[in-house]
Amino acid sequence: MIIRLAFYFTGILGQNILPSVMINILCILLAIAVGLYKQKRSETEAGSMLQDIKNGMTAGVPYAILVAVFLYFFYEKIDPAYNQHQIAEAEALIAKNLDDPKSFAEIKASNPDFEVMTRDQIYDLMVQSPRAVFKASTTMTITMLALLILGTMNSIFVTIVYRKIVFK
Repeated sequence: MIIRLAFYFTGILGQNILPSVMINILCILLAIAVGLYKQKRSETEAGSMLQDIKNGMTAGVPYAILVAVFLYFFYEKIDPAYNQHQIAEAEALIAKNLDDPKSFAEIKASNPDFEVMTRDQIYDLMVQSPRAVFKASTTMTITMLALLILGTMNSIFVTIVYRKIVFK
């Protein structure tokens, strides 16, 4: 969260969020690895692999929830211009495709409902999707799901590495 805020306030990355995503992936991996390592060090008896995966998820799930809620408030209150920029780009691309006669014909042919619609009706229908996707609540939901899946996979991976290599 601190890194994302630092990137935002310094303006280093502009609209590029890829470094923040990569740092998030690294942070959830580190949270799971450190959490599982501490748990394994404090155990007096050997546990099952499933127990280790669960212990890894114990560190990953709070991280996922915390980051997802932070991103909701970040894109809702701190930087709503990012989502508006993404929507404007999508709308411009849709308008460009609908203004090109060849692309317009392909778009009309791709959906039977579009055959009887005008350009403006098709545009209104097509811009609904980016407007729904680029909302803070949608970003929060997608982030939460992605981090939970990533956390589960990382828990399995870290458990295997710890069992086969570190705690042999």
